[in-house]
Amino acid sequence: MWYHRPVINEELLQSLPNLKVVASSGVGIDHLDLKLISSYGVKVSNTPFVVSTDTADLGMTLMLASSRRLVEGHEMAVSPDTEHFPADWLGVEVSGATLGIVGMGTIGYKVAERAKAFEMKILYHNRNQRKKEEESAVGAFYCKKIDDLLQQSDFVLLAVNLTPQTCKLIGKRELELMKPTATLINISRGLVVDQDALVEALQNKVIKAAALDVTYPEPLPRDHPLLKMKNVIITPHIGSATKKTRWVMMEEMAESIEAGLAGLPIPREVL
Repeated sequence: MWYHRPVINEELLQSLPNLKVVASSGVGIDHLDLKLISSYGVKVSNTPFVVSTDTADLGMTLMLASSRRLVEGHEMAVSPDTEHFPADWLGVEVSGATLGIVGMGTIGYKVAERAKAFEMKILYHNRNQRKKEEESAVGAFYCKKIDDLLQQSDFVLLAVNLTPQTCKLIGKRELELMKPTATLINISRGLVVDQDALVEALQNKVIKAAALDVTYPEPLPRDHPLLKMKNVIITPHIGSATKKTRWVMMEEMAESIEAGLAGLPIPREVL
């Protein structure tokens, strides 16, 4: 499967009686009905670890681009109407700011490693607290309640898996808890954020900005209000989109398929 295609539904499973394994690219499995697939005796694999470095890099890229208004600045610099650069055109600081990471798995932790180099104060919210030595290595502080993280952070970065518990995890209430100067960064899944609530929060200056690699749907309808906002950066779900990583993803998928066909244990099997 690549970009969730083909759709693995009952009709497809019934039409493929010899199917042994579904190899899905990336880390997310929210597009798969694991119980249904398992009921047909089919195994599932994904590529969860290879994507983490590039996705963490993109999280930092979005934070830097949004804070320094990179897209707006580029447009100003290349516009045929620009005669001078205004002295009062300013961004906000990343170095020394507070970063709140929601979801401290492999990707979230790699973001924290990068943020440490920017001398950021790092808060995180996760189902389980990391080991003390892991926290100390990046200088991260655990927030048992997400509300505490939202209230303190200058940047809130989402790196959670999409589950029934995280669907619309960030809604109107959560956005109102954030600082009016805060930026929301989403590198997880579009449905983790209530997009209608986000539009309203940005229009009413409840938060300052958003930087999104994921939306719902993808791509957004061309008349969607998020596409018209200067304080929003949207990229086309490119967290893992580097040549090396995509090549390794394909290699890992091929390994899983070969193992499944041979009746061997499947690397990176989703249980």
